[in-house]
Amino acid sequence: MRSYIALLGRSVWALLNTYYVVVRSKKYYPDNIYVFTEEIFKENVSKVEEGLRIISVGFGLNPVVRQDTVKAADFFEAGRKVSSLVRALKDSGSEVAIDVTSGRKAVVAGTLIALARIQVDHVYYLAISSLEDASKPYMMIPFQIQALKDFVVDSKG
Repeated sequence: MRSYIALLGRSVWALLNTYYVVVRSKKYYPDNIYVFTEEIFKENVSKVEEGLRIISVGFGLNPVVRQDTVKAADFFEAGRKVSSLVRALKDSGSEVAIDVTSGRKAVVAGTLIALARIQVDHVYYLAISSLEDASKPYMMIPFQIQALKDFVVDSKG
């Protein structure tokens, strides 16, 4: 079982592009996707869910997509909710990947600090060196300005 947790902030494209490249290049095929967003970005969740489903179908996948909302810039709530989910997933034997690309600082920091004592399998971040034309599908942005980072795997050498 594989689970993918995505933190949604301002950019729908950042989240979808990271998911696309994780599925495409890392062959990380999740059974479940969890989208956490702040209340102020909740209106983007339906777009994200649709995009995740379209990308998944393109790779022959059919993950269950769930979403949860946290208060805006609530460091502690984000950490509690995500770490509670990660513990439950790990206890059930799931491999866990987290995408922090689109998340805002408070949610990302709260999540990563809360997970300091819980081993996740991947923490993905799609770095982009220029935001010009960044609100496009992954394949329409020059590859040389994008780099997928996996903070867990990359830190092991």
